[in-house]
Amino acid sequence: MYSSILVPVDLEEPSSWSKAVPTAVALALCFKARVTLATVVEDKAAAREVQWSAIGYRELLSTASARLGLLAEELRSETQLETRVGTGSIGGGILDLAQQVEADLIVLASRRPEMRDWLIGANASRVVRHARCSVLVVRE
Repeated sequence: MYSSILVPVDLEEPSSWSKAVPTAVALALCFKARVTLATVVEDKAAAREVQWSAIGYRELLSTASARLGLLAEELRSETQLETRVGTGSIGGGILDLAQQVEADLIVLASRRPEMRDWLIGANASRVVRHARCSVLVVRE
């Protein structure tokens, strides 16, 4: 049923992978699917941190990739975790990565909505609304 599962994570927030990754791995084992662990370097953060210096931007992406690789090694289980780093807005970056890896399922964590999520809109809800594949939202 599933052949490619994308798990987007926030490298600063362990709750974004603590339940989502084991869920994705369990599904991958059932369906013999590959799992891609992904993170998105947000354009606003890049502009703030490196002021769009080309060298600084490449370093920011390289650091994110290295941190994601370390996390994949730490979470290694019965299936190998591939890694990808996207750019742009969080929701848009996740959707772009899903297309790149030809994901037929996105497994992502979501926290209990806060007032600001109702006013601004959560990344998870954007992914759910706009994804071309199935989305499984995992809560703690």
